[in-house]
Amino acid sequence: MANLTATIEDYLQAIYSLEGEGETVRSARLARRMRVTPPTAWATVRRMVRDGLLELDDKKVIRLKPKGHKLAEDITRRHRLAERFLVDVMGLGWAEAHEEAHVFEHAITPRLEAKIMSMAGNPQTCPHGSPIPGTGATLAKDLVPLSSLKAGEEATVEFISEELEEDNELLVYLERSELKPGSHVKVVDAILSTGVISLDRNGQQVPLGVAVADRIRVRKS
Repeated sequence: MANLTATIEDYLQAIYSLEGEGETVRSARLARRMRVTPPTAWATVRRMVRDGLLELDDKKVIRLKPKGHKLAEDITRRHRLAERFLVDVMGLGWAEAHEEAHVFEHAITPRLEAKIMSMAGNPQTCPHGSPIPGTGATLAKDLVPLSSLKAGEEATVEFISEELEEDNELLVYLERSELKPGSHVKVVDAILSTGVISLDRNGQQVPLGVAVADRIRVRKS
């Protein structure tokens, strides 16, 4: 782990997350996720292929090799556990916890990891519903995008894509609106041509962009 740069760690974590969400990972998709130009993403991917972390098939689909998968799993486990600890034990908000976790995760040793797991109540997911590697938790297959619901339909929020975590203002909005795992929502208006859907949360209307709702998975009631 010592010879991995922060950039490579971020790419490993992003690819692991995308694969876990069932996404086909290509360089252009990864560039959007990392918020860099396609040439920059491609150069990093090629370097990771050279270092034995990734492989490319004949369609340029990116996959983690065993070495890369193990490193990505370790990085992701520490990050998601750090977020859980910072939110549940330290009382930080979602946006603060996401930022601090990128720093805190590097200081988590195996001994500290076990202690944090115990203090946090042995969580299986991060605050946004992403499974913590090593706990046996997986993303349920029966979940559907929030954007797929029609007016009048109800559901329970189960998962918020890590892609949305990169927007701190959005994280604050979702937390303030109580759009978090376990929250019950009802679709009030779902005219997709407007680019916005309206949700009912405990009698209060919450507008949400369709692109954001597409990255939130729910279980229909």
